[in-house]
Amino acid sequence: MSGENSRLGTSDPEADTSERLKKFRMLTSLDDMVSLRFWKAVWAEFVGTLILVLVGCGSFIQSWPSEKNIALKLNDTSVRAMNNYTTDVVQIALAFGLSVATVIWLIGHISGGHVNPAVTCAMFITRRISLARALIFITVQLLGAIVGAGILRGVTPSDRQGTLGCTLLSQGVDGGMGVGVEFCITFVLVLTVFATYDKHRKDLAGSFPLTIGLSVTTCHLFAVKFTGSSMNTARSFGPAVVMGIWKDNWVYWLGPILGGMLAGLVYDNVFAVNASRDKCRAFLFGTQYDDDKHPAQKYKIRVIEEEYVKSKGEVEMLASCSDKEPKH
Repeated sequence: MSGENSRLGTSDPEADTSERLKKFRMLTSLDDMVSLRFWKAVWAEFVGTLILVLVGCGSFIQSWPSEKNIALKLNDTSVRAMNNYTTDVVQIALAFGLSVATVIWLIGHISGGHVNPAVTCAMFITRRISLARALIFITVQLLGAIVGAGILRGVTPSDRQGTLGCTLLSQGVDGGMGVGVEFCITFVLVLTVFATYDKHRKDLAGSFPLTIGLSVTTCHLFAVKFTGSSMNTARSFGPAVVMGIWKDNWVYWLGPILGGMLAGLVYDNVFAVNASRDKCRAFLFGTQYDDDKHPAQKYKIRVIEEEYVKSKGEVEMLASCSDKEPKH
């Protein structure tokens, strides 16, 4: 029967269905759903994003009375003018950078320490994780951000909550500018993440979590005054849900995700140690792409040695010394 089908140019419906199912499972990796390690990674992403939003957005809380005013109050001295404590860019940058480093140190070995939909999208588009894993990771990252922002609101006095760290465009910065800034800083972050996780590199040393955290700190020092420096859709989504502030929220979806995906593609196919034409072709056209099949590229270094030509006098002197036999 199978021979007859082949002669007639038809195929076995059961075989076609099996092949389609196989490809579907390969693309979505439904096998992840029954893996205990996968659900452990999902829980890690939830907790990691919660910590990041709680601590990072907490650095935005201001209008606290200064220590001097508190001391005067304790001495029952009336104070009419309150010098309120205000945050600055350095504090916010360090809070987010060190939070990211701490979270990656905690859960990096479990889930990779994405805690950012932009990083997850970059990992998916470069075929490092499956579609199912990417969708579930992004979902729990958003949920973790909401819970983290909710906890922050619950422990913060109502008169000092402000916007609870919602990312907003500064005056004079329009949506296009905001997307551009978020695109650029997320591009830098994801390039750093991919460079850090490049297992073919032998020149890396030191703390990988701290390296990524420092890239977050650097970008915050630049972009806080422009857009609030989100570079993380979940970080912007959590406070927006809790506080109901949605102004220009689309900027913090479009900019970081596009910047992250482009950074992943650029590093993987241009800057990676094993980047090559064959790897790029396999990525674009191969159905079963495997990054490990492409070895690191070895560059040939041509060493040119220069000989020192001695003067005629030195040559004659060495020759005469070598002709003399040692006396015993």
